[in-house]
Amino acid sequence: MDDTPCRRFFLEPDQPLHRRYLALRAFFIDGLSLSAIAEQLGSTYHTVRSWVRDFRVACRAGQVPPFSLSHVWAGRPAKPTLGRRPIPTSQPPPTPAVSASRRGGGCAPG
Repeated sequence: MDDTPCRRFFLEPDQPLHRRYLALRAFFIDGLSLSAIAEQLGSTYHTVRSWVRDFRVACRAGQVPPFSLSHVWAGRPAKPTLGRRPIPTSQPPPTPAVSASRRGGGCAPG
């Protein structure tokens, strides 16, 4: 089974929010340097630094980042909502299958 298009989704992010998510994850979780992240994503050091700065500000303010629909975030437990779905504050990023299909590739079941 050729998973090249599926791997490409993670290795060659082309959606802005996807790239930002990967950069922030690489910084906060993987401990990579800003310059290493910028090089890996084909971005600039200053752009990645701005993403980290803005994310920290949002976290401290308790704001949900634009790529997250989670209500369990910034150390706050989720409040149960019986029978009601929360209204998202922004559009979620496309799923891997949707994004790949827009590029002409896809993760076809094997």
